[in-house]
Amino acid sequence: MAATPPGPPLRTWQRRALTRYLATRPRDFLAVATPGAGKTTFALRVAAELLADRTVDQITVVTPTEHLKHQWAQSASRIGIALDSRFSNTTGATSGDYHGVVVTYAQVAAHPARHRVRTENRRTLVVLDEIHHAGDAKSWGEATAEAFADATRRLALTGTPFRSDDSRIPFVVYEPDESGFAKSRADHSYGYAEALADGVVRPVVFLAYSGEAHWRDSAGAEYSARLGEPLDAEQTARAWRTALDPAGDWMSAVLRAADTRLRQKRASGMPDAGGLVIATDQDRARHYAELLEHLSGEKPVLVLSDDPDSSNRIAEFGTGTQPWMVAVRMVSEGVDVPRLAVGVYATSAATPLYFAQAIGRFVRARRPGETASVFLPSVPVLLDLAAQLELQRDHVIGKPHRERNGFADELLVQARTPQDEPGEQEKSFVALAADAELDQVIYDGSSFGTATVAGSDEEADYLGIPGLLDAEQMRTLLRERQARQVADRSAVAAAPAPDPPVARPAQRAVIADRLGELRRELNSLVALHHHRTGKPHGVIHGELRRECGGPPTALATAEQLDERIAALRRK
Repeated sequence: MAATPPGPPLRTWQRRALTRYLATRPRDFLAVATPGAGKTTFALRVAAELLADRTVDQITVVTPTEHLKHQWAQSASRIGIALDSRFSNTTGATSGDYHGVVVTYAQVAAHPARHRVRTENRRTLVVLDEIHHAGDAKSWGEATAEAFADATRRLALTGTPFRSDDSRIPFVVYEPDESGFAKSRADHSYGYAEALADGVVRPVVFLAYSGEAHWRDSAGAEYSARLGEPLDAEQTARAWRTALDPAGDWMSAVLRAADTRLRQKRASGMPDAGGLVIATDQDRARHYAELLEHLSGEKPVLVLSDDPDSSNRIAEFGTGTQPWMVAVRMVSEGVDVPRLAVGVYATSAATPLYFAQAIGRFVRARRPGETASVFLPSVPVLLDLAAQLELQRDHVIGKPHRERNGFADELLVQARTPQDEPGEQEKSFVALAADAELDQVIYDGSSFGTATVAGSDEEADYLGIPGLLDAEQMRTLLRERQARQVADRSAVAAAPAPDPPVARPAQRAVIADRLGELRRELNSLVALHHHRTGKPHGVIHGELRRECGGPPTALATAEQLDERIAALRRK
């Protein structure tokens, strides 16, 4: 074999996968490795070996997004492989100084014949990054198969559960499972559980928040439901999306808790720790960024999917020290920002694929003891995915393998779909209010803690967990927190009732009730003004803030809310 190509030392799983690859030298090889394990490093080492021994003359890397094109090129350049990430279908060629190109699946689908010719003309290694995307659309799969059918070598990579549909993925081998259904076969697999045991990825602590949600339907009827309790599909979808309303208490409480957790991590061992809010659509992302700016005192980095500068924003955040980034879909699989340690899952998307992609942004380990904290709504489907983070999945065709968990109707399907802009379903109801409480903490598949209101000392106990802990220390500390929480509650229950009046807690409760009433009244008036003028709710709230001053509704005082209500009544 030729001399060892340059590059960082390989991890154990990467050495094993490389040994298997070089021993068998297959035309097609599928590597399934958990996000953060180092699939790019493995693939580039394979590429370096094949270039060194003249098995191939050029490389083509195919990625899901434009941002990943440049990330691949940067990673390759560090080990002496030059890849052109600015290759265009229009030009159809690149400089001879490059070892190859990086393109997207969309580029391949736009002109598969051009990529087929490039592949046929020279011995080519094709690296298919996040290969499940080749099944996103029929045209993508067909184009990928056409363009790279004659490749000398094909290396397919994926780090997430394959797909929840029956779209065949090109160049993936399917074999009958025990029930006779076609199941994908990986040549090398490295799951989250193995990576966690090896210290390759971080442990993830999920903080699930429930709360009471209130909304009004298009007929004017008002409803209430509690996140985390058994509900039908429509109630679950609307309670969930009401909680995510940036004007409500739930979102502001969760963002405040997440910011507290991020500050704790920065103060106790992770000084550059970053946070990411994953939003459903652009409008909400902008409002979340505004809330965070008021809460943290620093303007977050805002990444929107139609922003041509989004890749640069992500890259600058990755190398900087800013605390928060808010994004819509852009920060997904493969995006490498190792300092991300706190996440807020503020989206209604809940397929296993999307959830795994999102959580994969927080698990990249840099040094022992770093952990990740992800805040999410206490919705059964999300709690199930959080508890089964270590489950290894394969792509199965034809099998009714998608558990519905009681969520079968089209409304929840729509609620789970990632969007860039609000859909029609958002017009069928109006979110009125939602409060928040920490429902449970999920770690290593187990649940810790008992429900406690946002802002309580019990919540602060969990938010104040040290930033650097190994897996066993985290488990032990969560058990201790839970035991103390239960003991304190038992002591309070056993203690004699205090003499009335109860001062400060009662006053806080009255203020909280008053704020809730004012927000509901303001939102009702905004809804009426919307029907009268046709202006979007967000525009009306913005006009009121410009006229009256003050922070977003969720952070406004009772006096500021009264002023806005009076202003709206005058219109």
